[in-house]
Amino acid sequence: MAARKPKRRLFRRKRRDDRLAAGAVGGIAVLGVLTSSWAVIWPYLVGTLAVGAVTAGGWWLWKTDRLIRSGDRRWRHEDAVITGHRTLTEVDAMDGPDFEEFVAGLCRRDGCTDVRRVGRSHDDGADVRGQLPDGRTMVIQCKRYNPKRKISNSEVRNLLGSQVHFGADVAIFVTTTYFSGPAERCAVQNGVMAVHRDHLGLWNNGAALSALASVNGSGQGDRQHRARRKETYG
Repeated sequence: MAARKPKRRLFRRKRRDDRLAAGAVGGIAVLGVLTSSWAVIWPYLVGTLAVGAVTAGGWWLWKTDRLIRSGDRRWRHEDAVITGHRTLTEVDAMDGPDFEEFVAGLCRRDGCTDVRRVGRSHDDGADVRGQLPDGRTMVIQCKRYNPKRKISNSEVRNLLGSQVHFGADVAIFVTTTYFSGPAERCAVQNGVMAVHRDHLGLWNNGAALSALASVNGSGQGDRQHRARRKETYG
């Protein structure tokens, strides 16, 4: 038994050496083929590496752009939600400049550009100016009144004068109250967008400014108020 063990070890060692030798011969053969064919292979190899690099770079740019756009959309959405969470009661508690900035913020949310609050003494009837998403210039008059008070016809006419003064394409009157009958008629007949309290609530809750234009001059006050207006003005 003792004599057989060295023979077995020698046999296993020889078999292992044979495998190593065969592997070395194979490796040398492959290396020889690659060396002899390098002039043919290297353009394909370089091309493959270049395609891989371009693909990886394109994927990285796409991923980065997607992250930036996603972050921008998230920021805009959060800003719009914060703006929309203000109740009309909170809006009523604002002072004049805060209300003007609130209206400017709603305009920016809806895609208006170059929006700035310009309201101050001797502002020539303009509290907010800017451009609508379609490029038309706008001038906005903001009135934060007690809901029981009405916007007068003369105030709407002052805004029309401001529109002419600034050469604006669109005039918008935004208020926390309602328009008197003559004031509302004057606004509608002269193309002024009259955003009364009910429409301001819709705008604050997410309705687009462009959507309010399609219902201009309607929906003001409660049912009894509209019935009285119908009896008075037909």
